[in-house]
Amino acid sequence: MDERLRNQVEKERRDLTILRAVIADGPIGIVKLSDRTDVPEHKVRYSLRMLENDEFIEPTPEGAVPAEDIGERLERVNEGIEELVGRLERVRDDEVRMDDDIGADESRNDEVAVDES
Repeated sequence: MDERLRNQVEKERRDLTILRAVIADGPIGIVKLSDRTDVPEHKVRYSLRMLENDEFIEPTPEGAVPAEDIGERLERVNEGIEELVGRLERVRDDEVRMDDDIGADESRNDEVAVDES
């Protein structure tokens, strides 16, 4: 799960890098995006497709441009990220407590039982 989460976060980071470039320089095409972001063209193409599906960008004959309501969309993304961080912190805290409980159980198992009969 850890590796999957790491890969997903990396994809999201790349999408945001591409989105920033589109906002700053749009309309902009795949080759220029690749040059400006140092992201390989095939990954730029994938990120653009994801960003278009999520309605963050719009394709034009001249290249990608940000959606008209990009400011509102980015606000919602930031709120979602804050919520996700909170959820991840709760997962981490639950995991730490579980580790503490396991450690306590193991120390109880280390005790020697004495037969007092």
